[in-house]
Amino acid sequence: MSESNDKESTVEGTINAVSGLVEKVPVYEDAIRPLAKETGKALGTVGKTVNAALMPIRGLVWGMEQIEEFVQTKVTKKLENVPPENIQTPDPAVAGPAIESLRFTGHKESLSDLYANLLATSMDSTTAKTAHPGFVEIIRNLSGDEAKILSHLVKVQVVPLVDIRRESTEGKGGVVVSSYVSTVGHDSGCEHRDLVSTYLKNLERLGLIDIPRDKHLVKEGVYDRILNDPPVKKIEEQLNALEKHQAKFEKYYATPSALGELFISACVNSRDKT
Repeated sequence: MSESNDKESTVEGTINAVSGLVEKVPVYEDAIRPLAKETGKALGTVGKTVNAALMPIRGLVWGMEQIEEFVQTKVTKKLENVPPENIQTPDPAVAGPAIESLRFTGHKESLSDLYANLLATSMDSTTAKTAHPGFVEIIRNLSGDEAKILSHLVKVQVVPLVDIRRESTEGKGGVVVSSYVSTVGHDSGCEHRDLVSTYLKNLERLGLIDIPRDKHLVKEGVYDRILNDPPVKKIEEQLNALEKHQAKFEKYYATPSALGELFISACVNSRDKT
C-alpha cells in the first residue's frame, strides 16, 4: 500500500471514530416542540406568535447527519497536512462536549470553526495536550463577534483602548462616560459594534485577555484612530462645552492572557494550510 493510501486509511479510520461519538451524544430533535405546544396552549394567540418565532430555530439546530458531515469535511481538512502516525482518537472529554455544542452553534461559522480547530488539535498527538476540556465551555460562552475579536488578536496581539472621562476643571474629580473605546469592532468585522465594550469585558471575565489599567502603549500615534473617530470627537466636544468640565482620555490596552494564548493556539489559529 502506498504512503498516500496509508495516510488516507489512518485519517479516515480516526475520523470515523470521532463520527461514531456523534451517535453517543443525545440529539433531541423535538426538544423545542413540547415547549412550543405548552406555550401555545397557555397563551393562546401570543403562544402562536411564539411558536412562529421559534420555528426557524428548529432549522438551525443541527442533527446527527449535519454533525457527521461537519466532522468528515471541515475537521478532516484541518488534519490533511498532519502525518498519519500523529492522528489519534481524541479525548472524549473534549470531543463529546464539542460535538454536542455543535448542535446549537454549527450554523455560526465563526464559532463552528473554533470547535473544528479544537477537535483537530485534540486529534493531533503533537498538539493534543493543549486541547483542554475547559475550552469547550469557553467557546459556549462566546458570541460570534467575540470569536472574530480573538481572531483579530492573533494578528495584532495588542488592542489600544481608551476611557472617556468627564473631568472637573476645578480639581473635583470626574466620572467615566464611555469605557473600552476602541476600533477593534471595525477592524475585526463585528456585526454588533455597539456591543464591543461588553465583548471585551466578557473576554476578560473568561480569562482570555488581560487589560492592565495602569499601563498604556507608547508607540507614537497608536491611539490616534480612536481619538479621531467622529463619535469620540463628538463626545469630546460635548464634554468640553460643559461649564467647569472637560474631556479627559485614559489610555490602556488589551492583550491575550497566558490562558488566552493557549486557547488561541488550540482553537483560534487556523490549522488549514491551503
